Amino acid sequence: MNKKKIIPIGPYHPLQEEPEYFKLYCEGEKVVDVEWETGYNHRGIEKLAEEKTFEQVFFLVERICGICSTSHPFAFANCMEEIAGVDIPDRAKYIRNIIGELERIHSHLLWVGLAGHFLGYDTVFMWGWKYREPVLDLFEMISGNRNSYAMFRIGGVRRDIEKDKFSAVRTVLSDVKKKVDLLTGAVMDDPVIHARTKNVGVMTREDIIDYAAVGPTARASGVDIDVRRDDPYAAYDMVNWNVITSTEGDVFAKAKVRLLEMYESIKIIEQSLDKMEKLPEGNILTKVWEIPEGVGFGHAEAPRGEVFHFVQTDGSNSPVRHKIRAPSYVNIATFKKSCVGQTISDAAISLAAVDPCYCCTERMAVAYEASTGKRILDGDQLIKLTQAKTNELKNQIQ
Repeated sequence: MNKKKIIPIGPYHPLQEEPEYFKLYCEGEKVVDVEWETGYNHRGIEKLAEEKTFEQVFFLVERICGICSTSHPFAFANCMEEIAGVDIPDRAKYIRNIIGELERIHSHLLWVGLAGHFLGYDTVFMWGWKYREPVLDLFEMISGNRNSYAMFRIGGVRRDIEKDKFSAVRTVLSDVKKKVDLLTGAVMDDPVIHARTKNVGVMTREDIIDYAAVGPTARASGVDIDVRRDDPYAAYDMVNWNVITSTEGDVFAKAKVRLLEMYESIKIIEQSLDKMEKLPEGNILTKVWEIPEGVGFGHAEAPRGEVFHFVQTDGSNSPVRHKIRAPSYVNIATFKKSCVGQTISDAAISLAAVDPCYCCTERMAVAYEASTGKRILDGDQLIKLTQAKTNELKNQIQ
């Protein structure tokens, strides 16, 4: 029997944007097992949130991820509005739609470009990133920023989108649709891309359910879930669109789902603009003067899947507890299933197929004394502390 060898991916790797460490145990060219080590990127966002006002938390959680930077404010806003018991104006709902879907388009274009790069298909990389630029320019026109748009707040949005900007948005969307046609044609018709992505990194429907995967990762395996439809928020139930699914569960299916989702995003934005034209400008905020004591749950469909926020409040202007779960936290774990049995050459694209984001996934594994380097708490002790804190909060609620 061949002796197993270890092939490392990370913690610093040319095809990973962020540090994370995967050990591939291989027999020859075949991957037979995977281990995943975390902890390189932990920033303590949840703890920092307890020291911020609710308004400041929006800016904090927006920096969890630089690509889907509005997904976390979206989920946090939904959470806080549940606690406060407020509904937001229709115009604000449509603006939230527009920001969320523009972000989905730019995120998916970024992923398509990176997937091309992972496959050695740098023409696709350059196309995807070039076509993404006008979308970022739209964000700058609307919010002043190409990333981290600072558009959301409790009760609505911070800035309106004036009617004189609608034509620019429509023009860019029309051009993006043509470019997505080009990219979709390239992916659907190219035999090299087919050879590198079909029957690679396959996840069955049962695998997805076992791993509780979300977003395009789940929908590419025939699991028909989408928070925008299943638990509507913003104005997603006020416009017509479709949830895109596939059944193959391989890398090709994940690419196909993301490409076709961009067409649906364009439909949502165009309809939102049409509806906004019939509404008075400036009505974008329901004023919320205080946040009562309570518990709220908020989620949103980020480009990678469901973002989940839990907040407990005590009547002050800061969270008592803020718990966040990003989609990559569950999606990255599927790599153990999708990679085992593949060749080493397919490992990177199998991992990339879930569009992993490590900075929004990290959890603390060990605590050290900064001055001495002495270990204070290990993973098991941290879990026990977390469980004790959870029980304490449960008792307070009851």
